[in-house]
Amino acid sequence: MKQIFWLLLLVSMAAPAQRRKKAQIKADNLVITALHEHIGFLADDKLEGRRTGTQGEKLAYEYINNQFKNAGLMPKGENGTFIQPFEVIEGKEINPDTRLSINNVELQLNDDYFPFTFSNNGKLSASTAMALPESESVWFWDLKGPLEENKNNPHFDLEDAIVKKTNLLAEKGAGALLIFNSSDIKDELKFDPKSKTETVKIPVLYINKDIKNKYLQDEISFVDYKLSVAIGVKKRTGHNVVGFIDNGAANTIILGAHYDHLGYGEDHNSLFTGKIPMIHNGADDNASGTAALIELGKQLKNSKLKNNNYLFIAFSGEELGLYGSKYFTEHPTINLSTANYMINMDMVGRLNDSTHGLTIGGYGTSPVWGQQLPAHDKYLKINFDSSGSGPSDHTSFYRKDVPVLFFFTGAHSDYHKPSDDADKINYAGELVLIKYIYNVIEKTNDKGKLAFTKTREAQAQGRRSFSVSLGIMPDYTFSGMGVRADGVSEGKVAEKAGIKTGDVILQIGDFKIPDVQGYMQALGKFKKGDATKVTVKREDQEIVFDIVF
Repeated sequence: MKQIFWLLLLVSMAAPAQRRKKAQIKADNLVITALHEHIGFLADDKLEGRRTGTQGEKLAYEYINNQFKNAGLMPKGENGTFIQPFEVIEGKEINPDTRLSINNVELQLNDDYFPFTFSNNGKLSASTAMALPESESVWFWDLKGPLEENKNNPHFDLEDAIVKKTNLLAEKGAGALLIFNSSDIKDELKFDPKSKTETVKIPVLYINKDIKNKYLQDEISFVDYKLSVAIGVKKRTGHNVVGFIDNGAANTIILGAHYDHLGYGEDHNSLFTGKIPMIHNGADDNASGTAALIELGKQLKNSKLKNNNYLFIAFSGEELGLYGSKYFTEHPTINLSTANYMINMDMVGRLNDSTHGLTIGGYGTSPVWGQQLPAHDKYLKINFDSSGSGPSDHTSFYRKDVPVLFFFTGAHSDYHKPSDDADKINYAGELVLIKYIYNVIEKTNDKGKLAFTKTREAQAQGRRSFSVSLGIMPDYTFSGMGVRADGVSEGKVAEKAGIKTGDVILQIGDFKIPDVQGYMQALGKFKKGDATKVTVKREDQEIVFDIVF
């Protein structure tokens, strides 16, 4: 009789455990099904790679908007919506008002002529002869001379020569300059929208050889010219998607993931070597992180973890240089001083089934992480990285003194290639990661606001390595001439010299710095121990610092 009693007792005790197990399996399957749905939509060809500012990005942010709304999140973008728009400056463009006519014949832009990117804007009508330059009229310059003189000079910079010549002729009275090349040496000149060369004093245009031969054969004949140059800033608009759970708490935990990707590779950030443009679907980068963000939004909305509010941000513009997250931290829709910490998920969909490797960055940004994040996990082999900065959106929050964690399941051969597709995602592995992140939030639910600590700066990784570093974090969203320091590393060359956050690097040694690419090229010219000078612009003042790499 006693045996029957104990057997019935064990069965009765086991039944709730079995029900809980079945309920958990059902819940897990629902999450995995949802991950398939989210990633399948975001990484579909019809979104054409979710490039910032495109119709594909619009389809993506509308989807995320609806998911946040259906989960019961409050809109926390702008104007009572989930959307926070921001501008991305791509460079320069030729506006429709740009025209050139010779003897009342309208020439074709790009086919017959083009203005230089550094041309001044303006209009001019004049009747003039090439050999008889008059003040405030059209002047001319043939590139044949400088090209032939420098054909064996590897250091000759044709664009720099044109800028200097244009400004010199402007000082002598030229109202505009038409440039042509009568030599057989190719000049490779074109309108470069990415150029940051400083604007010259007058309009300057290039006319092709056929136009020169047709209208400018007789240098003493008067010809009628009408020109208008209108070069403007080329912009597109990106969109963050922001949702909120208001628990009436003093502090807010921020969760984020970028949803933009590379489109067809138009921004030259693809590693694809094929000649035919292809859609980059970015299933892992970063439809995977966006899907995790959506699911965590659902879970936290229904959870008992009420000691913090929760802000969910799907960023755009990450692939262009952290545009969306930087914009948010400079235009926050909550009081950023109430931010407890920020969790960033970027490329979290390719957990390796054999190694189970997970990298967690930002481990050193709060002492609490060392107390609450286990070094070992039942399902994950975790590699901790202490740095609060890196090539993803958590960096923008770390720079505002917010503790961060960056979750990343590792690089793979499909990174920034058209082959990063949804069928390669490890959905069960992503579920494991979502549970881990939820567990982190659960463990810190009653810890109050986490203390922030500064960490070492992560070095920018690229296909080229440098033997020296200035010790700044470039602001990739800066559109002016030079490179603005978005951060200065403690104990590094820049800080020791006196360079500060916000300074714009204009020149290193003999090398002018037009942009980040020029900055990288300049660093490649130096080695450890080299002494040189760095010119920076601080507000309206230029300052020269002596440095030793």
